[in-house]
Amino acid sequence: MKLQRILLTAIVGICGGLLFSKLHIPVPWLLGPLLFVLIGNSLRSEWFYWPKSYKSIGMVLIGYTIGQALTGEAVREIGRQLPYMFGMTTLLILLSAGIAWVVSKKSAVNYPTALLSSIPGGMTQIIMMAEEMKSVNLTVVTVTQTIRLLFIVIGMPLLLTTFHLTTVPTQTEHVSEWMSFETVLILLICILLAFIGKKYKFPTAFLLVPALVTAILQNIGVVGVELANPILSFAQLMIGINIGMMMKPRELEQKGRTIALAVTSAAALFIVAMLLGIIFAQVNHLDYATALLSLAPGGMDQMGAIAHAIHANLSIVAGYQVFRAFYILFVIQPIIAYFLRKQIIK
Repeated sequence: MKLQRILLTAIVGICGGLLFSKLHIPVPWLLGPLLFVLIGNSLRSEWFYWPKSYKSIGMVLIGYTIGQALTGEAVREIGRQLPYMFGMTTLLILLSAGIAWVVSKKSAVNYPTALLSSIPGGMTQIIMMAEEMKSVNLTVVTVTQTIRLLFIVIGMPLLLTTFHLTTVPTQTEHVSEWMSFETVLILLICILLAFIGKKYKFPTAFLLVPALVTAILQNIGVVGVELANPILSFAQLMIGINIGMMMKPRELEQKGRTIALAVTSAAALFIVAMLLGIIFAQVNHLDYATALLSLAPGGMDQMGAIAHAIHANLSIVAGYQVFRAFYILFVIQPIIAYFLRKQIIK
């Protein structure tokens, strides 16, 4: 029975990818499966099932692609960008806290719940922290974080393509092929070390470990091929279906109020991130696609997939997303947790 549900979920996702490809919608194999599975799961959740481990397959492939972009020159450029990374990330988080304050004042939601709903960090880590806080409404946090992710994943590609902000692909030393011995070797090492990283609770192990391993290996001479488009489409399919399965509207209490609050908060954060991205592009002389994706409060795997698909500077986007993830994980989350536990934040 479970196998049948997995197959149905995969078929629905593939249909979404095929239709979006036919309609020339940006990042079709991420957005198509996401929306089709989201709709199907909302209507008949008992028919759909998707193991969370399947997402890891897509994350490893996206991580490998990110690692290929982390050449020596790219790493040096990321180093030069560190002051901007710190400043823009801090500003984004402060503005997120401000949005949370406004939301808490205009609704019946308390500030701790609104704050954890607005912080643009890794959704899994934010939800885990919310579970530990007695004063936090976990349902509101989960729904708002999910809708925020949907806003970014769907809105960013449409925004960039509608206003023709995508970039022209540049030449790369990697050859796009189906596979090579070096590529298989790199991917096997990536998978092995990702499992080890997960065991020791390395954040986003199935994305970051492959990215780091691939970057290190290619800088010592072990270079794999650039993955062919069908393989990258498969990676997007795995991730897109997973996101589509995350939303479970039937389980919501006070659906209208909760979703309205989540949409308002997510939309405000999306607009703030876009404005910061435009300023960032002007100040740092980056193309808009790279700047907007660098500051977009989405997941690293989704932003990496979109950046690769629209030919943004993948190394810069990945650098900013990784920096924000670690900054929030090791600096912001402990600070928030401390104040919430001490009930200083009301």
